Amino acid sequence: MVEHVLCLLKKCKKPVTYKELVFQMGLSKKESKHLKKYLRKLLKEGKVIRTRKGKYGIAEEMKLLRGYFILHPEGYGFVVPETVKQKDIYIPPWATMGALDGDKVVVRLEDEKRLQGRIIRILNRINKKVVGRIEFSKGLFFVKPKRKNLRFNLFIPPEERKRKKVKIGELVIAEVLNYSSEDMPAIGRIIKSLKEPDTPKKDIELIINEFGLPKRFPHNVIEEVKKLPKKISKVEKKRRKDLRSLNTVTIDGEKAMDFDDAISIEHRDFGYTLYVHIADVGYFVPWESKIDLEARERGNSVYLPDKVIPMLPKRLSEGLCSLNPSVERLAFTVEMDFSKDGERIAQRFYPSIIKSDERMTYTNVNKIIVDNDSKLRTRYNRMLQDFETMAELCHILKERRLKRGSLDFDLPEAEIKVDINGNPIDITTAQRNIAHMIIEEFMIAANEAVAEFLFNKGIPCIYRIHAAVEPDKLIELTKAIKAMTGIRKSISVDDLSDIIISIKGKKEEEIINYIILRSLKQARYSTENIGHFGLASSCYTHFTSPIRRYPDLVVHRILKEVISEKSKDLKQLYKLLKDIAFHSTQTERIADEVEREVIKSMGAWFMKQRIGDVFDAKVISLTPYSLKVRLKDYFVEGIIHVSYMSDDYYIFDEENFLLKGKRTKKLYTIGDEIKVIIENVNLTDREVIFGLIS
Repeated sequence: MVEHVLCLLKKCKKPVTYKELVFQMGLSKKESKHLKKYLRKLLKEGKVIRTRKGKYGIAEEMKLLRGYFILHPEGYGFVVPETVKQKDIYIPPWATMGALDGDKVVVRLEDEKRLQGRIIRILNRINKKVVGRIEFSKGLFFVKPKRKNLRFNLFIPPEERKRKKVKIGELVIAEVLNYSSEDMPAIGRIIKSLKEPDTPKKDIELIINEFGLPKRFPHNVIEEVKKLPKKISKVEKKRRKDLRSLNTVTIDGEKAMDFDDAISIEHRDFGYTLYVHIADVGYFVPWESKIDLEARERGNSVYLPDKVIPMLPKRLSEGLCSLNPSVERLAFTVEMDFSKDGERIAQRFYPSIIKSDERMTYTNVNKIIVDNDSKLRTRYNRMLQDFETMAELCHILKERRLKRGSLDFDLPEAEIKVDINGNPIDITTAQRNIAHMIIEEFMIAANEAVAEFLFNKGIPCIYRIHAAVEPDKLIELTKAIKAMTGIRKSISVDDLSDIIISIKGKKEEEIINYIILRSLKQARYSTENIGHFGLASSCYTHFTSPIRRYPDLVVHRILKEVISEKSKDLKQLYKLLKDIAFHSTQTERIADEVEREVIKSMGAWFMKQRIGDVFDAKVISLTPYSLKVRLKDYFVEGIIHVSYMSDDYYIFDEENFLLKGKRTKKLYTIGDEIKVIIENVNLTDREVIFGLIS
């Protein structure tokens, strides 16, 4: 019925009233009551809009788009449309309608040339609770959110403040009862008072509260998990391809507890056969089960230095679904044949049963392949040929991927070591080695194989997409690259991969990587396949991590239905794919923000006892007001306020990424190596303040 209403509205060339709809559909009085229910559903989803005159129309026909709102700390923002071919829409501070960061909204495109719009409806509020401090101004008490991109104050009624007996400056969790509008402030109630974090571990707990991450699984989910079978039935084993005799390994970090993927490889006369075995989570987590709905809401696991906030309960993520060594596990295998030059010439997909022979770590595999560690080579003697073959195929696949234009950013990441109490004892730059590359290349290959198979069959799917550089961004990018590399010829999108390779190890590597990254949109999930620009892939999905990413689990289900020729069961799923892709993109973005905030927090706590110490550092970004720097010996970032650089007045040259001294003509740019002193550590804002040593 909902689809029928949508169809009818699309046929109408203008918005229509409720009575006109009833007449055109020929509904009885009883049936017309159901129409109201369907219209409310479509209004809530943002697919239909009700005008001020009470008429209903299709949102797209009225230059209205659905999307999620990204709020800048300065008050303006952007709506990222659900339709991937539509560019992001700028929303001025006065046109946000009180929308908060991450909210799902309907936006009216008011200026097509400038891509400027106005939010006219908020479909879903993502921030239902906030962490902040009690403040007092003009006779009113309110909570000021701790997160900088939540720009609103939550008014606390007098009776509510008295009930909880909170004091000015106190840290609290508050629930939003009414969101702000043009004529009313946001109103809330205090749920809980919080203590100031006095350890890094407690600060991480505060971050978890700030972003509203779930701390435990609901009782009904735990009860459903308890009912899951402890052993694989003989009937289920017979249904699957038996790969227990294959040499199979998992390769992960030392601290990993959940193992999504395992690999096997065989040398062939034509080249190679690669098996990528992925945990068959779908077998244990049926569609629309309580576990499934909770996993969908969470969207992904969030990994922190001393804990994981998992998408699935521990019995599944670290037990039944995890491809642990020496135990039989249900898997979904992607078997691929590659020619000697790395061309994928065949692929097969099927449910399997496997037994991982070894739980390998990135470090040990690297020692075996690169360092020729004699002890490890003796210990894993029967797997040596497999490791050598894996490295061989990895190099071939990577070289092929780079030739087609894939962007191979070598971006530094933090590796945080903590003691038993959760205190940081070292923060270094994570090292990537051949083992990381093996897993990366093999997972890319499997994801591409699955995506192409489903796309070519015309099966609706969730794709992992990444838009190409937009023409106006490419012009800015070209100017910057030419200024820093001395390249004379014109630069096209296809040249970016070669440029990144050519600057490896050079001083300008980080700055050029930074400006290329800044010109790109973030990768996201979508039911529309526009390809993945960063990987130079025409068709890409996420399939290889169903324990920690919900879209992977959805793609598993779709693939399983297709190969078992039960695609009619996917009809219910099709209706939800857009919303799942949209929601998963949001939860992924939140997880990234949480991980960045935790790294900032650990850096601040780590440097707390080092105020006054001098370090070598590198400039990693610039604004008109500050230099952002990273230490050489530790992966700790902080800022140098331009106002504290008292030897001159510094002017920001945005086009050339420079800070220039007005009198001294001193220049500071990204990549510069400098000496800094730690002047202060602000644990509240999780910020390290550096001073410049001449």
